[in-house]
Amino acid sequence: MALPFFYEASLDLSARSLVLDEPTSKHVVQVLRMAEGELLQLTDGKGNLFTAQIADGNRKRCQVSITDVESIAPASHRVTIAVSPVKNASRFEWLLEKATEMGVQQLVPLLCERTEKQHLRMDRLQGILISAMLQSQQCWLPQLTEPIKFAQLVTTADAPQKFIAHCLEDNKHPLQQQAKGNTDRLILIGPEGDFTPAEIALAQEHGFVPVALGNTRLRTETAAMVAAALLINTTG
Repeated sequence: MALPFFYEASLDLSARSLVLDEPTSKHVVQVLRMAEGELLQLTDGKGNLFTAQIADGNRKRCQVSITDVESIAPASHRVTIAVSPVKNASRFEWLLEKATEMGVQQLVPLLCERTEKQHLRMDRLQGILISAMLQSQQCWLPQLTEPIKFAQLVTTADAPQKFIAHCLEDNKHPLQQQAKGNTDRLILIGPEGDFTPAEIALAQEHGFVPVALGNTRLRTETAAMVAAALLINTTG
């Protein structure tokens, strides 16, 4: 059985002991009823995995002794999903949760001309990413950027492979045929009303390749999930 797994944003790789914050201490001591001598694991979300032993089971300031530190290598290629927030907040939160579980490394809220929801609770979204990382037993926390306007992103993005998925009839090829090799990838997923023709043209002017995600029209969050699965698992 896997050891209980927790997140601590600031972990010193050379530290031999650590006092857990109050919410984590309470969960360890009161909820899980762990006692002195028992083992747990911690990550800083930056690829480091700490194994620790409870030294003092204080429910507000649980102290642990670090027994082992392991460095987990990142994925062979970085996948960034830039996606327009949708009006239904729960659907967008579901997307962030599942994308984290799948191993997406960066998530970018993309503000397009037709984006209906412009304001996001970034602290809540960050908490969802942390919970999903822990649930899926990962040590790399995806980077969640501040919302960015479409034009600003497409004119500055420097990923080696850049894609845009849209619904217009165009000379599009399946995404899995366009993603090649172990290199970083960025894909743009539009709002529920799709990108405007002007946005699509601007993206293509800056090197974004138009791609298809299948033969059916997908909701924004579904399209983002399909794209994530293809980009993470296509390495040929």
